[in-house]
Amino acid sequence: MRIFIAGASGAIGGHLVPQLVARGHEVVGTTRSAAKTDALRAAGAEPVILDALDPESVADAVAKAAPDVVVHQLTALSGPPDFRHVKRMAAATNRLRTEATDHLLAAARAVGVDKFVAQSNSLWMERTGGPIAGDDARIEPNPPADAAEAVAALRHLESAVTGIGWADGIALRYGGFYGPGTDISDAPGAVMAAQIRKRRFPIVGGGAGVWSLIHIVDAASATVAAIERGRPGVYNVGDDDPAPVRDWLPDLARALDAPPPRRVPAWLVRLFVGKGPVDMMTRARGISNAKTRRELDWTPRYPSWRTGFAEGLG
Repeated sequence: MRIFIAGASGAIGGHLVPQLVARGHEVVGTTRSAAKTDALRAAGAEPVILDALDPESVADAVAKAAPDVVVHQLTALSGPPDFRHVKRMAAATNRLRTEATDHLLAAARAVGVDKFVAQSNSLWMERTGGPIAGDDARIEPNPPADAAEAVAALRHLESAVTGIGWADGIALRYGGFYGPGTDISDAPGAVMAAQIRKRRFPIVGGGAGVWSLIHIVDAASATVAAIERGRPGVYNVGDDDPAPVRDWLPDLARALDAPPPRRVPAWLVRLFVGKGPVDMMTRARGISNAKTRRELDWTPRYPSWRTGFAEGLG
């Protein structure tokens, strides 16, 4: 197939492009940076510089590519974790999940694509119903006020993509990425890993929030499976081992040769950072990957973060 990947130079794109090329697909990959075009070309993609918030540019790029499939992997979640930058990243990502999604859907419809696959996120599953959420779980309807815009953007993306009737619309709810090219890796520029080494990523409250994690190579292979075999709807993309933050974060610190994470009272974090981060660290639900395994015939290389942290961070 001919596949148009919006956001091909991001963390998952670095693994998704070569996996697709290796399977014989033609890939057109977008980036906002001219400096990243050589890397895309070396990975086997045809690079396109694109501002996804410009509807005319999106329409033109998709029309020229004439793809069978459009894959939406656009976020702005990278860079230093200072408070101002985090707020800018979140606002930019919200626009990519709303405005850019709509632009890409319109462009895809105009050229008659067969399938549209988009990146969603698993951290905001509805906070009722047990520690593990299935693919039929709702996004949290009443998030904290400081997370409301981000959660609404996720809801918009999933509804817009899975509700199309003119093509197969698929939303992939990814767990937290780790591994090469992500912010949790052995690379010198890995931001979250650096924060963990400096003990700036604490266990908040009791650390009861359950997170699903996914090695970036496995996230990419699940995306390939969705492109090739997925049916309309939502697929959860996490490993087999959802776990509370209090369990996996100390293990990750050990894998990074970092000191144990601090423990900080929830009220203190809420006071200085906000209710949203506290909610994610104390109330999040993990995701079941049963449907993804069954319907996409997908098996993760790292079925647990326990082996993934030990063997797959480099």
